[in-house]
Formats: sequence, C-alpha cells, structure tokens
Amino acid sequence: MALAHAIAEHLPYLRRYARALSGTQSSGDAYVRACLEAIVADSSVLGKDLPPRVGLYRLFHRIWGSTDPEVRSLGGSGSGANTVEQRLVELTPAHRQALLLTAMEGFNISETAVILGVPEAQVKEMVGQAVREISAQPATKVLIIEDEPIISLDLQSIVKEMGHSVAAIATTRDEAVRAARRTEPGLVLADIKLADGSSGIDAVRQILSEVQVPIVFITAYPERLLTGERPEPTFLVTKPFVPETVRVAVSQALLFT
Repeated sequence: MALAHAIAEHLPYLRRYARALSGTQSSGDAYVRACLEAIVADSSVLGKDLPPRVGLYRLFHRIWGSTDPEVRSLGGSGSGANTVEQRLVELTPAHRQALLLTAMEGFNISETAVILGVPEAQVKEMVGQAVREISAQPATKVLIIEDEPIISLDLQSIVKEMGHSVAAIATTRDEAVRAARRTEPGLVLADIKLADGSSGIDAVRQILSEVQVPIVFITAYPERLLTGERPEPTFLVTKPFVPETVRVAVSQALLFT
C-alpha cells in the first residue's frame, strides 16, 4: 500500500509525459498501464535506491524502448507493429525525450541521466540538440484562447519568439470558434476556463469537429485532465508556466501534424 501511495501522485504527470511522447492519449495511456502492470508483477522494477518518481519514469523508458503496448493490446505484430514503433522513435528521438524530461517534467540533469540510462554529459548534449531543432521548425499560425490578459501577452511573446505568428486571440468559446473558422490556425493554445464562464474544452471540441489541428491545453489543474478515464488532452501545460515549458509543448505538438 505504501508503494501505491508513493507512485499514485506521479501518475497524472507520467500520463502527460507519455501522451506528449507518443502524440495520442490512447498510446500514451497504454504505456502507463504497462508500467503499472509491471510494478504489480514485480515492485522491484522501480529500483529500491531510487526516488519513486525517478524509478517510475525510468521504468516507463524501459518499456518505451522495448515495445508499443497499444499495438500489442490490439493484437498487432510483425512489420505493422515495427512500423508504429519506428514512427514513434522518429518523432520523439532520445534528444527530444531529454528535453521533455527536463523542461516539461522538471527533472534535473542527473535524474534525467538515470531515467534515460546515459551519462550526464550526454543529457546536456541531447537537450542542446533538441533546442536547436525547435528553432528550426517551420512557422505556423497560432490561435490563443485565453481570457487573462497578462497570460495572453506572455503566450503571444513566446509564440512570436519561436518564429510563429498569432492568428487571433479569443477569450470565450464563441470567439474561439469564429476565430478558428476565420484564420485556419496551424496550432491552438487553449485555457480551460474562459471569460464568460464557457469552457476552452468545449471550444476545442467544436473546432476539432470542423478541422484537425494540434491543441495544447494550459490549465492550473492538470490532474483533472490526466485521469486516463475519459477522452482527455494529449498536450498539457501547467499554470503557472515557464516559457520553456510552453515552447517544448508547442514544438512537440507540431511534430504530430
């Protein structure tokens, strides 16, 4: 029971990380389930000398590097499964993983080295490579759905610094839907609670019913959207955020377009 409590608080954030790596809720959550199944079968897989969070993410990476639980659960095998696995590796190679672990999940260099099973010096090189890769991404138009002016300004600044343009700013569900129709953005950054009491989730749901576009949700309550019990966001940034976290989430979301 003590072990269950030790890892339970970290599971929502492992889901966030797994979804960001794989680009879908279903695939990311499948990896998390595989981790839990491995722990139930043998709790020593977490490593007795490691903090629970580090051990949990290290286990995840061992599973990530060996198989695709979603493909296996569907009965996939052979070249089909290999194709999916190869695609995931191509989209989120090791240097991207290092950047997500440090910038999004908040691990330090030493912890990231343990999780990935590489020397600390290599982690620093990997993070640098990923940062350079972000700066080389093609530009796109970004729709920002956010009702707090200061946060909206911060997001606009980050988007422009990355070389993207701001398609529009919306503060309510209806504004967001109209703006998406008018501007055809290549990415949406969406808050959850909007100015008139409407929902950013509802706005995004309507937008996605009309056009396929990557979404990054920004919320002060990420655990509410990381339960794995219903359709939930794939890319999620926690408020208050630092600019690097937003940059990494935006860049990762754009990889899957």
